[in-house]
Amino acid sequence: MRCLAVCHSELVIRTLAQVLPPSFDVDFLVESRPLARRLHDAGLAITAGDLQKTDTYLKADLAASTCVIVEDSSRRRPGRILQALRDAGAALVYLMGMPTGKPGGGNGKRYDQLRAKYPELVFLPLADLIGPPLVTEISRSMTRARVQQFQRYFNDADRVLILLHNDPDPDAMASGLALRNLLRRTKATAIIGAFQGVTRPENLRMVNLLDIHVEPVKPEDLAGFDRIAMVDVQPHYFGGLIDKVDLVIDHHPPQTGYSAVFRDIRPDYGSTCTILTEHLRAVDVNISERTATAMLYAIKSDTLFFNRQANPVDLDAFSYLYPLADAAMIRKMEGAELTFDRLEYVTRAQQTGSTTEQVFCAFLGRTPREDFIPYVADFFLQVEDVKWTMISGIVGDTLVVSVRNLGYTRNAGEMVRRLFAEVGSAGGHRAMAKAVMPLHAFREKFGLLSDDAISLTIRNLALQYLREHAASDKKKDAPKS
Repeated sequence: MRCLAVCHSELVIRTLAQVLPPSFDVDFLVESRPLARRLHDAGLAITAGDLQKTDTYLKADLAASTCVIVEDSSRRRPGRILQALRDAGAALVYLMGMPTGKPGGGNGKRYDQLRAKYPELVFLPLADLIGPPLVTEISRSMTRARVQQFQRYFNDADRVLILLHNDPDPDAMASGLALRNLLRRTKATAIIGAFQGVTRPENLRMVNLLDIHVEPVKPEDLAGFDRIAMVDVQPHYFGGLIDKVDLVIDHHPPQTGYSAVFRDIRPDYGSTCTILTEHLRAVDVNISERTATAMLYAIKSDTLFFNRQANPVDLDAFSYLYPLADAAMIRKMEGAELTFDRLEYVTRAQQTGSTTEQVFCAFLGRTPREDFIPYVADFFLQVEDVKWTMISGIVGDTLVVSVRNLGYTRNAGEMVRRLFAEVGSAGGHRAMAKAVMPLHAFREKFGLLSDDAISLTIRNLALQYLREHAASDKKKDAPKS
């Protein structure tokens, strides 16, 4: 998030540098060259120039999406600075009011005059500088500008495809509903689709209760859409089938090998629905009870009710959606997840698996559905003295490996990328990850013939990786002589 701070005093500059989070890429502009040199030597990105000239801001690469904070100093009226910013194309401008010592701040009449001339201007008192309101307001403004850009881009499209990953989960389906709402589209003009439909019992329950339609699509259908958006997934997932899309919104780690006109990827978020909640709030779109219910359930599901990969933004989204959603409907969707089918594979894992150095590994053999594999991985992570689970199985001609850990140990996503990225698609988060590989490619790389050998190889690869990194961590922590 690019931010340009136009300041006069060192105190305000240093305060901004302290309170704005690392996600803000802040450049400072001042008129005093000695002040600029001093603060540049202190490690700040700062430039000196004439603050009343448009050219100063053009040289600073000012864009319409750049957030600009202007210090309102009692020694310098901001009118000419604001005019120069407007002429340079600034659209997100915040005037930071300084204390005057007068009752009510003493700026009321002057601010009314400025507001009449610059209606887009937002006023923020210095007191807000040291608290969350400033960061929240700026973040929302930046999100609003980003959303409005892709809303305009999608406006003239007759047919839009919102593509989900195979066997969509609650986060994917709810994100599809949210994006369709955000684009102000209907079922007829924005299809929510997937190459492979919903199969998991709890997800089918959600589909039926909320009347969600995930349309089956084929690769040859893609050319029939004017715009293609992806939510909760990125093009690399489809193995080279799609290399260009119009919009990607996802909370998984960013991947390469494709182009997108717009992308919003936030791997530190626990759910894609959290990102879309921010989008909907930023442009003041009404969220229906059905969509809010789906999104709330998705956030609970993807974060295991905030026990996995969740942070304050997920809690904020949950709090916002909760009064809009149907709590009784969510209780119906949650239902009992333990079915006889799943119990069969839990039993199979217990019989064939083993635990070594707090890592539980099991091979399920051939399974009719992929969802059995992550379910078993989640199930055995609850067992005492198990910190990692590595569950593999064969679905069709594909080998799927699901990895789980307790979240405070080595990163699961890094592990599967290191071990399996050369063979297939691999990635994930700190506490959960997945690898999907063509079975023949896995066997060619590791020279395997039998299913039993697959299980043994995966276990040995995982243990070797964890041992190597444990040894590396010990060396880092060892006291220097």
